[in-house]
Amino acid sequence: MLLRISYYLLLELEVPTPLILMLRPRSSADQWVAREEYKISPMVPVEEHTDVYGNLCQRLIAPPGIFSINTTADVKSADFVDVNYGAPFVEIQNLPCAILRYLLPSRYCESDRFNEMAMSITANLIPGYNQVAAIESWLRNTISYIPGSSNFPISAVDVNYRQSGVCRDLAHLGIALCRSISIPARIVVGYLYNLKPMDMHAWFEAYVGGRWYTFDATQTGPKGGYVAIGYGNDAADVAVFNQFGPGVVPLQQLVNVELIVEEH
Repeated sequence: MLLRISYYLLLELEVPTPLILMLRPRSSADQWVAREEYKISPMVPVEEHTDVYGNLCQRLIAPPGIFSINTTADVKSADFVDVNYGAPFVEIQNLPCAILRYLLPSRYCESDRFNEMAMSITANLIPGYNQVAAIESWLRNTISYIPGSSNFPISAVDVNYRQSGVCRDLAHLGIALCRSISIPARIVVGYLYNLKPMDMHAWFEAYVGGRWYTFDATQTGPKGGYVAIGYGNDAADVAVFNQFGPGVVPLQQLVNVELIVEEH
């Protein structure tokens, strides 16, 4: 499917404010960026770099006063995410070096605290994809997905204690459970077609069978329409904007995903 994604951010700043943005999707095996627009007002110099996870980041200093960011892109996205029950567990010694970082505990994914729980959830299952699918199903049936219930990231331990959270919170717990049984897992932030309510979205990917697979416990089952803009260990790595200096509350923040062409 061909999707038009858009993001609008309106800020009011008291002082010159350094910003690091992560708002550009990149083409990959799962998505193709056909057209893109990126507008900031007032116009200031922007420096772009690729971070350690391969995300496209924009760095600038926003002037005092009203400052806006408006991005749109047309992206070819898969109609359905790949499902591959039976895809095997990849032994640690056979993992690509770049994947190893996704085995370790991180700020919001304390995977060293979840081995016993993960072993219980995945008992008697074939190691690999089937285990991750069981974790996804457990999250969907156990942790209440409540959009808008959390303004700040919370850790997997806190999510498990509260038994509820927003999309990134469910992703954090899923990642921690996967890593605790030596399955690499990472968070993804981006857009999802037909997400209700519409907002930026987060899900997780697990590395089994020699590749990454998408898992999203906030949805009722596998679907398409995902557009990724950022990957990382957890939410600390994938903020769509970071500002440095006095705290800023956006005056307006709008997210939209529109279907342009549906292929059959």
